[in-house]
Amino acid sequence: MIIQELASYYDSLAELGKVGIEGWGKAKVSYGLRIDEEGDLIGVVPLFEISEGGKKEVPKAMFVPEQVKRSSGINANFLCDNSSYFLGFDNKGKNEKEKENSRKRAVECFIASRRLHHLILDEIDNRDVKALLSFFDRWNPEKGMDSQVLEEYKEGILKGGNLIFLNSKGEYIHKNSYIRRAWDDYRERMNESADKGICLVTGQKLTIARLHPNIKGILGAQSSGASLVSYNSTSLESYGHENAYGQGQGFNAPVSERIAFKYGAALNYLVTDWEYCKRISDTTIVYWAETAETGYQDIWSDGYFGEGNITQERLNSIAEEIRRGKAVSYEESELHGDTKFCVMGIVPNAARLSVSFFSEGSFGYMLSNIIRFREELEICKPQYADGKSLNIWQILNETANQNSRDKKIPSPIVSSVFRSVLEGIAYPEGLFENILLRIRAERDINWRKAAIIKAYLIRRNEIEGDKEAREVLTMELNECSDNLPYVLGRTFAVLEKIQQDANPGIKTTIKDRYFNSAGSTPATVFPILFKLSQHHMKKLSDGKKVYYDKMIGDLQGRIKTVYPTRLNLQEQGVYYLGYYHQRQSFFKSKNKEE
Repeated sequence: MIIQELASYYDSLAELGKVGIEGWGKAKVSYGLRIDEEGDLIGVVPLFEISEGGKKEVPKAMFVPEQVKRSSGINANFLCDNSSYFLGFDNKGKNEKEKENSRKRAVECFIASRRLHHLILDEIDNRDVKALLSFFDRWNPEKGMDSQVLEEYKEGILKGGNLIFLNSKGEYIHKNSYIRRAWDDYRERMNESADKGICLVTGQKLTIARLHPNIKGILGAQSSGASLVSYNSTSLESYGHENAYGQGQGFNAPVSERIAFKYGAALNYLVTDWEYCKRISDTTIVYWAETAETGYQDIWSDGYFGEGNITQERLNSIAEEIRRGKAVSYEESELHGDTKFCVMGIVPNAARLSVSFFSEGSFGYMLSNIIRFREELEICKPQYADGKSLNIWQILNETANQNSRDKKIPSPIVSSVFRSVLEGIAYPEGLFENILLRIRAERDINWRKAAIIKAYLIRRNEIEGDKEAREVLTMELNECSDNLPYVLGRTFAVLEKIQQDANPGIKTTIKDRYFNSAGSTPATVFPILFKLSQHHMKKLSDGKKVYYDKMIGDLQGRIKTVYPTRLNLQEQGVYYLGYYHQRQSFFKSKNKEE
């Protein structure tokens, strides 16, 4: 599936001229010969462009069928050649004898070109093909020099520049999919002596790639490149999968040379495209739309990595249009919901590469997961936080020790979190456990960790269906909830606030000593905290005493049972969320008073 999707992406890139093509190469083309459906020459199109310096016109660089290397003799090129091969005349020769010899040779060149095009295209039933072959059959090199169609550009054509063909609509004939396939098949026939097999991607009997292409630029892999598919030991090879030379290698995963070239070229293109290739820890992440339009990648980058300025409202409007089956205009691109979109994570493994995750689906599906991902992470924030949504960089960064010299994110978490986000499944236990570990170590919870806990518990709750837990997984404080761990977290925040109000400027609070233990063993810790709070309440004004007495009374009234001896990990997460919500509620109230 991965190789198939990369090969398909390669075809789209090739259509846009962004990658090299097996059997194709760049050539400088001066003119296009435009022919009608009967094969008659109806026009000449000059194909020049301004040079980089902007001082002169130069032939247009185009991807055309791979050209032969000529030293001597007659050797025709397919679909791109000079006037000798396509028109049967040139202006070589200094005297009459040399010119006559040149004319005879040009006719022979034209005949060779006609023979080659018939050899490659005779079996193809296509309008452009029939017009092209008809041109070669009907064109008379002896009278070509007198053609009125060529008159305006004859001097330039005779200089020996490359020519190509266009159909009556002005479309390049060498870009016709039937002709491209015929050229590939012809090259395959020319390589009949090579080892054949059934290609796992195409299902056709083709030349099998013995060695797969090297992929360069993967973080942590060899600088010379590493292979996605590789066998270098007979113990890894399957019985009976040797080639004519007794070597198994690529025959253990038979992929044709054509497909191997395509997926290698596409992957190398993705890895070197810095705008759409991300690296987190030791994982290299690439993503692409099947059509190779970058608008899809831009939205995906903005949504997951937070690198652009796309808002939640804009995302929602795009998603709504796509849901209705409409195309969406985005920065000069037209986006469609049914366009296939792929995301892949790659990690190094010595001279090989491992795919840590791969996800593919329609862009509409991917977009819905972006919106869900961002909505689940919405939470009340402190004033100093910006208005942007939490992105995947920040999520993974919260699992690392920020005080450590090596802030490396655990590698398994990267791939599992990406899979969860991409496929809309539950977040991994490892993410949640690492977040709790950081909270315990830091004895504090910031808005990012609170948002991650909320998002994790939302997806877990979808599986378990705990209605009481669901009501506290909100953006802001839920004062009406009786969820025990949530109430305990709120209670701790209130007791801490009482201590801070009673002792202005205090640097060490109950949070530094009891924050974690209160969330893991409430029955042991909370009696101590309430006893300490009585001493702090004596220092408060009468108004504040009444305010906090009512708040504590309300919270205590929501506890319908004895304090639990121990809270499990999920309950501890709810406890931390309750604490965070209550703390932000205090700051919000303070800001309103100010």
